[in-house]
Amino acid sequence: MNRKHLAQHLLFHLVRAQLEGHRVDLQDLVDRVKVRRGDVRATLTLLHQQGLYDVLRRRLTLVGFAIAMKVDEQALPELRPVNKAQVAAA
Repeated sequence: MNRKHLAQHLLFHLVRAQLEGHRVDLQDLVDRVKVRRGDVRATLTLLHQQGLYDVLRRRLTLVGFAIAMKVDEQALPELRPVNKAQVAAA
């Protein structure tokens, strides 16, 4: 799993929730992206340090919102690409 890909997924889910008027917490994000809690927390911390997400208010910043609006659901990369060896064995 790539942190950059995880950040794209988190931005996508955060902007969708913010547009609906909801504030998602850490567990909501873990459930939505199906990634370990520690990885989601670490990525949110990076987004916070980059000024894209406000951890205390659980909202995207203006810059983060603008970037997240450009994230297209169809173009989101896979978080866990399928291993060709596992597919061949099945």
